[in-house]
Parts: sequence; C-alpha cells; structure tokens
Amino acid sequence: MSRRTEQLASVLREEIQRVIDRGINDPRVSGLVTVTEVHVSEDLADATILVSFLPADKADLCLHGIRAAGSYIRNQAGKNVRSRKLPRFHFDADDRSRKQAEVMQALIKVREENEARGIPPTPAIDPNAPVDPTAPSPKP
Repeated sequence: MSRRTEQLASVLREEIQRVIDRGINDPRVSGLVTVTEVHVSEDLADATILVSFLPADKADLCLHGIRAAGSYIRNQAGKNVRSRKLPRFHFDADDRSRKQAEVMQALIKVREENEARGIPPTPAIDPNAPVDPTAPSPKP
C-alpha cells in the first residue's frame, strides 16, 4: 500500500466514523457502530470499509442500513476529504471482535470445567521471566 492510499484510508476512516457518530436516519442502524479499517485500492477508485457492530446479534440488520446509507455517508464524508475523486464505498462487517469474544467464552468454559473437576489452573507463562538452565524441560 502506498503512502497516498494509507493517508486517504486514514482520513476516510475518521470522516466516515464522524458521519456515523452524528447519526444516520435509518432505524436499522442502532447500537455501537465502529469503523475498524478502511482499505483503499491502489488506483483510489474503491474503498472497502470494515465496520463492527454492538450488539452483535443486530449486525446483519445494521450492515444493511449502513449499505443503504452508503451514498449519504460518502457525500457527507467527501465534504471534509481533500481528494480530486472520492473512491466508491463498499461496506463489510468486521467479524474479528465477534470471533475473539467466542474464543474468550470457550476459554472461560474450559476453565470452569477444569475447576469443577478439581484440576488446578495452569500458571501463566511470563515471556520476560529468566530461564533456569537447571530446570527440567517440559515434555511435549
């Protein structure tokens, strides 16, 4: 990614977030909507905007609302972006936060099951701790 596309992506992310924060007159768009990333194509013709939604159960509905308001968002954001030609906006859901939450829930469930069985918790590994050369190596 060139410096120009990175700069444009950064400015677009801020401006799109500002437009969404001011409010979109669409009842489908509710809850916390966050623009997580913007990827601009090398020819500056297209921009893919990744958006996360909370609560996650309304993500599909919110995404439809955001896509429907895409031309409004592009128009409002374009007023504050200094560029000869503004890229076309393509909105997609950013599922990383949802996937992270699922992994955390799975880890909590395993810990609770281990506690119920009486298995002691595994100590946290400190990557900065000094290494004892006389200590036995862990078995694979």
